[in-house]
Amino acid sequence: MIELDIQLTQGTFRLEVSAKFNGKATAIFGPSGAGKTTTLDAIAGLRTPDRGAITIDGRPLFSSAGRINVPTHQRHVGYVPQDVALFPHMNVRRNLLYGRHPGTSPPLERVVSMLEIESLVDREVGALSGGERQRVALGRALMSGPSLLLLDEPLAAVDVPLRRRILPYLERVRDELHLPIVYVSHDRDEVQRLADYVVVLDAGRVTAAGAPSSLLGSNLHPE
Repeated sequence: MIELDIQLTQGTFRLEVSAKFNGKATAIFGPSGAGKTTTLDAIAGLRTPDRGAITIDGRPLFSSAGRINVPTHQRHVGYVPQDVALFPHMNVRRNLLYGRHPGTSPPLERVVSMLEIESLVDREVGALSGGERQRVALGRALMSGPSLLLLDEPLAAVDVPLRRRILPYLERVRDELHLPIVYVSHDRDEVQRLADYVVVLDAGRVTAAGAPSSLLGSNLHPE
């Protein structure tokens, strides 16, 4: 379980999130500027809250009261940002192996097979299509042996047909690796397909939380 109770100010924007994520795949859903990416960054340790606490399965990652702020590289979190951030000077294999942790990382062959990127491992990053880049970025995150996977709108930059082809790989990660996922999106179809729990953000605050079927009604307009 992920427990958040944080306040974070960024310029004129103020994030105040108090929520518990207890599903296999939790979607953070809401309009642009709602604070979705900022919330992921706080979980990953890329942004430091002004106050509050973050715990994963009872393990404190951040506590202003306890003066705890675990460094990003020690949080055991895999993060796929919107721009995927692959290393252009490395080929696919080296990107996948970057950050691997002996003893906790899954076998490279398993990740490559799961994401069906066997034919890509010796390619240069510049030769990859958009969908291939997304799968390689996902594979690199998995190879770090995380206890939690954070995905920041990983399909926002691809067209609808390609999105439909990539979604099954995300479902496979969710179902085969039993790895908790927190998934940022403002796409209802993605959320309903991938998530079993939704936290709705608007203007930096949680406005609703629960099952996708009960929340994603016509009264929500994230776009």
